[in-house]
Amino acid sequence: MGSLQELSIRLSTLAVFKELQEDAVINSLRKYLAEPSPALYASFVSALYRANGGILGAYVREICENSENVYVQAVGKKEEIPAYLREAVLEELKTLQMTAELTPETLRSAMEYRGFLPGFVSEAPDIKACYTERTENIGKYGYGIYAKNRMFYLGENAEIVPVSNPDKTELSDLVDYARERQIIIDNTKALLEGKPAANILLTGDAGTGKSSTVKAVVNALWREGLRIIEVRKDQLQSIPKILDELSANPLKFILFIDDLSFLKDDDNFNALKAVLEGSVTAKSQNVAIYATSNRRHIIKEKFSDREGDDIHRNDTMQELASLSERFGIHVTFSKPNKDTFLHIVRHLAEENGIDMPTQELELLAERFALERGNRSARLARQFIDGLLSKAE
Repeated sequence: MGSLQELSIRLSTLAVFKELQEDAVINSLRKYLAEPSPALYASFVSALYRANGGILGAYVREICENSENVYVQAVGKKEEIPAYLREAVLEELKTLQMTAELTPETLRSAMEYRGFLPGFVSEAPDIKACYTERTENIGKYGYGIYAKNRMFYLGENAEIVPVSNPDKTELSDLVDYARERQIIIDNTKALLEGKPAANILLTGDAGTGKSSTVKAVVNALWREGLRIIEVRKDQLQSIPKILDELSANPLKFILFIDDLSFLKDDDNFNALKAVLEGSVTAKSQNVAIYATSNRRHIIKEKFSDREGDDIHRNDTMQELASLSERFGIHVTFSKPNKDTFLHIVRHLAEENGIDMPTQELELLAERFALERGNRSARLARQFIDGLLSKAE
C-alpha cells in the first residue's frame, strides 16, 4: 500500500512530463490511487483497453517517448541541459518505470474487494534505457506528433495535422523512371545528412507517378528522420510560418505541393516565388519544397493572355518561367511509350499473381490504353485492377 501512495504522490508532482497527467490512462490511474475502489480500478483498465488493448508497460513507454516536453525540445535544439533538469528527468523516468511495472495484483491490494476485476498485461520495458536511446537519436525519432506519424497536411488554420491513413506506396511498387527517382532519392538523402538540398519541381503528364514517387521516397526514408507535410496551393502564404515552426525541429521535412498551377496575377504565385528565392525567410536547413505539376510552365495561360504587344507578352512569359527556375532541380516524368507502358503492365501483373499469356495480356492492355487515348503508369494500374476485379 505504501508504494502505491508514493506512486500517487510522484505522479502528482511530475514537472517535465506534466502533460502526461492529462493522459486518459494516467489520469484514470491517478484517480484510483487517490481513492481506491472497484469502480475506479475498472475505469483505469477500461481506459488502458481502449488505448492499446491492455498492455500497460508498452503504453507508458509510448507516451513517454512521444512526450513533447521542455527537455526533449532542448535536446532537439542541441542546447546545454542544466543539471537540475537532467535530475528531474531521471527522477520522473523512475516514476514512469514504477507505473509501467504495476500489476493487477498490486493495484487490487489497495482494496478489500476480492470479487472479479479485469486484468491487464504486466510486461515492463526499461523506460530509462528506451528514453535515452530515443533522445540520443532524436534526429531520427523526433517527438510529439512527429514521433508517431510520417505524413501530415496543413489544416484550415495552418496547423500541422497527421494523416490518419497515409499512402503506403513503396519504391518497389514503382516501375521504370529509375533515373528520375534516383535524382529525388539522392537529394532527399542530402537533406537527411544535413548537406545542401535543393527544392524540386516534378513535371510531366498526369499518371506518370510524380506524387507516388515523392511519397514512396518518404516511406523509404522516414525511419531516418524524414517527414512530409502536404500544403495546398491556397495555403502557400502560410509557408513562412511553417518554416519558423519547423526550424528548431530535429527532423527533416518535405513541404509537398501537389498539382501546382496558377492563374496569372495569382497572389499565391508571388508567395511561393518569395519563399523559393528566400526573400521571406532564410532557407531552412531541415526543410525542402517538392512540387508536382502537369504543366511545364506551371502557369495556366489563357488564349486572351497571348493578345497584346510582343514586349508585354515576352515580359509575362519570362515572369512565368522564373518560378520554375527557382526550383534547384527540375525532374520531368515523360509519358511512357508503348514498350514502357507494356513493361509496367507485365511487372504489375507478375506482382499481383495474374497468370495470363504475355501476348494476350499485352493485347488487352494496349486496347485498354487506346480506348482511353493515353498511356501512363496510373492507367497500367487501373488495367491490372480491372483484371483483378474480374478474377474469381
